[in-house]
Amino acid sequence: MSQAAELYIVPTPIGNLNDISQRALDTLREVDLIACEDTRHTGKLLSHYQIGTPTWALHDHNEQYKAEQLVGRLLNGQRIALVSDAGTPLISDPGYHLVNRCREAGIRVVALPGPCAAVAALSAAGLPTDRFVFEGFLPAKEKARFDKLESLKEEPRTMVFYESPRRLLGTVAALVEVMGRERRLVVARELTKTFESIQGLPAAEMLTWLGEDDNRCRGEIVLMVAGHQADGESLPAEALRTLALLRAELPLKKAAALTAEIHGVKKNALYKYGLEQPE
Repeated sequence: MSQAAELYIVPTPIGNLNDISQRALDTLREVDLIACEDTRHTGKLLSHYQIGTPTWALHDHNEQYKAEQLVGRLLNGQRIALVSDAGTPLISDPGYHLVNRCREAGIRVVALPGPCAAVAALSAAGLPTDRFVFEGFLPAKEKARFDKLESLKEEPRTMVFYESPRRLLGTVAALVEVMGRERRLVVARELTKTFESIQGLPAAEMLTWLGEDDNRCRGEIVLMVAGHQADGESLPAEALRTLALLRAELPLKKAAALTAEIHGVKKNALYKYGLEQPE
């Protein structure tokens, strides 16, 4: 590690303590101070790895004030690590004001790669990952939540949210109403922990599934929503090929009905797609 004053962004495990990197451990041992959301929570991690570096609380309620003090320490030559309670700092966690002030002051900011619940969940969700948007937590108030979901109704990229256990059912119910019963959802909970689960279902079925067992709404939750797709984009390529072959011999309506029966897709979507294609 460089001896120059630097701020290190250090990801920590989201559940399984073995997921921390050797570089992260070395950094936490060698810096002069660790800024963290909750000193008691981070203290458990440090104790597990026998790290004695002093800690300093930096959370949503004091960050702007404490950021100035930390920048002063950095300018005086100290090296500081920033951690959150779990995962990568700044991803729906404190740290933006501190990093921004460091950049303004010309202090080098070094980002270590590591755990992030959103990325871990997305990688195992079975939803498109070539383009996605991270939306963090939805608004707590019902109207604001509906308004936000309405604004995302036609978002074509996979959407990734963090959600609290007590709001998950309400959010899924809102998704059914705003984005439709068939919009595919994936709920990932307790990632890397003993009771990890990842479930993907159409929105209406997800609402029923979650309501059948309170345990399915417990723990740390990542909620993922398939992006909006035009009718043709949402139809399997095999179904479109079958439709094209049948349409060469049959009227479109009949071809769409047979294709729907063969592939288990919606007849109306096939028919609409066929109408939009050149003769």
